[in-house]
Amino acid sequence: MKNFVIYDFVESMSALIRSEERRRCSALGLQLVHLQVLHYLSRCNRYSDVPAALSNYLGVTRGTISQTLLLLEKKGFIQKISDSKDKRVVHLKLLPAGETILQLARPSDLLDLAQTIFEKGDAAVDNDVFLQALTALQKANQSQTFGLCKTCKHFRVLSDGFKCNLTQESLTQQDSEKICQEHTIEPER
Repeated sequence: MKNFVIYDFVESMSALIRSEERRRCSALGLQLVHLQVLHYLSRCNRYSDVPAALSNYLGVTRGTISQTLLLLEKKGFIQKISDSKDKRVVHLKLLPAGETILQLARPSDLLDLAQTIFEKGDAAVDNDVFLQALTALQKANQSQTFGLCKTCKHFRVLSDGFKCNLTQESLTQQDSEKICQEHTIEPER
């Protein structure tokens, strides 16, 4: 039998976090998918703040996303904005009320306490291991990477800022820190 140690660790951590998120969402009258949408919108860039990208990222149907967005908009957590160039495209914006509910629902205190306990130990935090595990799972699943803009093969640092070579558009520092549906990993050599 193959050794699935990394998978087991990731699965156990995810289950603990999701359990706490479900508990908090329930207390706020929300479902876990609502929190996942708000979290995604807090992290995505301007190329990825559309319902189709959200559906791909969460791995749920567009119908589920549509119903979720209607509820979140009705509660005043998000806003739908028509694209200035293509009126068929709708961008999603996280509103201050959505940011507040996101902070209340996220188990930040649990994660902060876990990190404090972890840092008191002798183990060093190696984010590369988690990134490598995530990348391997995404490749195995043949899913989009949705990585940070600044880690994409199309990202370029210029003397006066940043640029996406895919879209040929200038990027801000904030853009470079957000996740993007167009993210592409450099092929391994």
